[in-house]
Amino acid sequence: MKTAFWTALPAYLLAYALLGPLPALAQGQSSVNVYGVLDAGVVSERGCGTACANTKVSSGISTGSRLGVSGREPLGDGVAAVFTLEAGVGADTGASEEGRLFGRQAFIGLESRWGAITLGRQYNLQYETLIDVADPFRGGLAGSATNLAGYTTRRYDNTVKYSTPVVRGWSAGAIYSFGESPYSTRYNRAYGATIGFENGPFVLRVAHQRKNNLSDATGVVPAVDYSSRNTLVAANFMMKSAILYAAYGVNRGIGSSPWDPSNPYGALVAPTPSTNSHDILAGVAVPMGAATFMVSYIRKNDRTPANQDANQIAAGVTYALSKRTSLYAAYARIQNKNGAGYTVGNATDRGRGNSGVNLGLRHSF
Repeated sequence: MKTAFWTALPAYLLAYALLGPLPALAQGQSSVNVYGVLDAGVVSERGCGTACANTKVSSGISTGSRLGVSGREPLGDGVAAVFTLEAGVGADTGASEEGRLFGRQAFIGLESRWGAITLGRQYNLQYETLIDVADPFRGGLAGSATNLAGYTTRRYDNTVKYSTPVVRGWSAGAIYSFGESPYSTRYNRAYGATIGFENGPFVLRVAHQRKNNLSDATGVVPAVDYSSRNTLVAANFMMKSAILYAAYGVNRGIGSSPWDPSNPYGALVAPTPSTNSHDILAGVAVPMGAATFMVSYIRKNDRTPANQDANQIAAGVTYALSKRTSLYAAYARIQNKNGAGYTVGNATDRGRGNSGVNLGLRHSF
């Protein structure tokens, strides 16, 4: 018996050496937060002929399904290190979205009383203004403002982002994304800024963003110039029984048209993408107990000779079963003019038809 004990002792010591520090390690990582969202439902599309499955189960309809880890470590003197790693997950198939391990967000940075500066793959300021301030559907469901409103992509790689603290209701931010092309620092470069004001029930924000021409692996200028410039003025006002939303956007360049990320060639949704358009958005959200009803109207005024205007009307409702679980339903329809090809999508999918119905369930943890 003694021989067996002394023989096993090195294994016990090794286990203790490995497991002993875990309580202290867990205490040191108390600011680390694991979170996620699972969102899945049924999508029915019309107006797309044979180009789509008319009815399907989809993931990330109201909010993109994800698994993330974020953390914050105080460093002293009011300074803290922060980080986020967030992976997109297809709740309908279990597949990784965006073809990346952490395709949604991956950044690290510092926070202090002077604001926050972060580096990595992050949401751009134009997109944040659109969904956080202007859109009653918050960039999800069939009524998402991203179906028509001008912006480039949701996230930028190689990005430095700075956000000021809120001072007497005012805040601002700036972003710079390095193109990192070996041939020219201009290719794929993006930059922008935002300024906002919030006073009680009123929120106002202005964002401007510019993205330069994309390049291929050889540095040859592409046949199509995907450069873009976008300016957006967005506001919302919380009343006693409703929240009113409004926005006005000015867009220049082909890259301002909504993208179809499922197309490996990076084609744009519209057959003749607008290089000059103005967007108008008006919407309302009405909370009624556990339910919230949403309605919005968006008009894209194409100012090119093709005059490919489009209008979207949308209605939806979410019903909270608990603080973390909710049901949702939504309908949207786009009226395309003069051959425009804008489609009804949702938080994850650009969509294929000019109308769509969503029914689903969302759970966060």
